[in-house]
Amino acid sequence: MSADQQRILARAAREVIPGQIVNLGIGLPTQLFHYLPDEMEVLVHSENGVLGCRPRHPDEAPDWDMIDSGGAYIATRPGASVFDSAMSFAMIRRSRVDVTFMGAFEVDELGNLANWKIPGKFSPGIGGAMELAQKVRRLVILCSHNDKHGNPKILKRCRLPLTAERCVSRIVTDKAVLDVTPQGLTVVDIAEGLSVAELREATEAELIVDERRLGRF
Repeated sequence: MSADQQRILARAAREVIPGQIVNLGIGLPTQLFHYLPDEMEVLVHSENGVLGCRPRHPDEAPDWDMIDSGGAYIATRPGASVFDSAMSFAMIRRSRVDVTFMGAFEVDELGNLANWKIPGKFSPGIGGAMELAQKVRRLVILCSHNDKHGNPKILKRCRLPLTAERCVSRIVTDKAVLDVTPQGLTVVDIAEGLSVAELREATEAELIVDERRLGRF
């Protein structure tokens, strides 16, 4: 795992509040498990039908029936429950999940999300992200600020097919933490060693910055 990914996960862990039901999306968000304090009382939800997940320790034998939404083997904490996907999505649709963490190809200043399809490339489908993005109380995006070619992923308007409209609450990247507000994207935190000018240069969307309140991570 890269240093930038570790920075994202360490900052994202601060978004979790004890007592919450937390959904972790496929990819980088599933690694957030490892950044939560062991003593923190949270219930991790997987849309394939598990509530009360925890990481499987390397010395634990895998339970072949116990996987997360990305297909990785997981374990359960005391009091966990396992159910079918219909029950799992009933929880989502009734807004019983407090926060979900997802990755993104693109996010824009309206809070629109594109995270499932790049035209011309194979995609297994939109999956549960469409439901989660619309029904969960709070959606936090974890992604790199720029793609592998250096192009911004935080845009004025998404260009890829949308997962859902106006659904994102907060974006955590390797360069900044951004809130989606009615006025636009507000910078909450900026990475250590990065200037506001450099952040603006790396971002297509307009940014609202109050340097008096700006945090570092």
